[in-house]
Order: sequence, then C-alpha cells, then structure tokens
Amino acid sequence: MILTDRIAHGVAEGSVTLAYRRWTRPRVTPGATFRTVAGIVRIEAIDRADLEQLDPTAAQDAGYATLEELLATFRGDDSIPLWRIALAWVGSDPREALAENAVLSPSDIADIDALLDRLDARTPWARTTLSRIAEHPGTTAVQLVDELPLGKDSLKRRIRTLKEHGLTRSLPTGYELSARGRAYLSATSPERPVP
Repeated sequence: MILTDRIAHGVAEGSVTLAYRRWTRPRVTPGATFRTVAGIVRIEAIDRADLEQLDPTAAQDAGYATLEELLATFRGDDSIPLWRIALAWVGSDPREALAENAVLSPSDIADIDALLDRLDARTPWARTTLSRIAEHPGTTAVQLVDELPLGKDSLKRRIRTLKEHGLTRSLPTGYELSARGRAYLSATSPERPVP
C-alpha cells in the first residue's frame, strides 16, 4: 500500500488513522506492516465502506480537509468496492538508524565488503554506484546508469538493496550516501576522504 508523504506523516503524528481505497478485493491484511517516508505503518483493520456514509469526520480521519477532497482521491467507478483501512504508526524505519550509524567495526566492514562482492558478482555496478554517488550527491539513476551495463529501472531496483543495507538514501531527486555509506568508503579508501 502506498501513502503520500503528507498522509504518511499524518499517520506518524496520529492525525491520520484511516485510508480509503477502491479495490475489487482487499490488497492488504490486518497486522501487515509497510514502509513509508515517515516510518513503519501497520494495517489495523480493513472493512467494506459505504460511500453514502462517509462524512467530514471520515475525511479528516483520512487526512483531508473536506469530504470532497477525499472523494476526489477515489479511483475507478462506483462498481468497484470501497474499503476503509485503519492505520497505525509502528515506529521509525530501522533502515534509518542503520544508515545513521557511522561507527563501523571490522566485522561491519567485512559484511559490507561481502555484500558488495555478491552484488557485483555477475554485473559490476554496486561499488561504482557508491563511488559515483559519493562524488556527486543528488545524482539520479538516469545519470548513474551511464557507463554501467544496466538499464535505469534495473539500477533503481538495485540501489534499493544498497538502501536496505543502510548505505544510501533517496533524496527528492537522486541519491546520497548515508553516514554509514560515507564511513564505509572512508574506511576502505583512506586516501580519499568521503565528504
């Protein structure tokens, strides 16, 4: 399930507790969690909703100032069932804490080395991508794919793996190294300090 940045932050603040979606069948299950820009969100419940019973309070609980604003977000026609999804903020994304940890032990460095070796085994891209992001923060996948044997979409998926391991961050446009990524490159390339 995807939430806009504004709605995700509303869930984290506690001002947004509901979402509404038109789906032929539920695409989420109670108890499931997912990542948002504001952290981890849990599905508390999912129930069929009746469009005629929606009111301004339902709109506010979903993060909209008016019922009309909420209704404008519904995709599809009235024949598609409407679902009310209760949401709760679980906590911050653990990748953030990992990304902020710039104190790397020899074991951490060895683990990152092994990860990068694995990622580069068939098609070398990971170390090159980390270095290029270090040199040019904000670089986009379109710019990074130049001189790599990958397409843009494939590279974007692969960069998510670097993010999963706390080495990079997504910016509104492009990528940057995290504190962990900078610490790793500094530790493994001591002749070239990483900003």
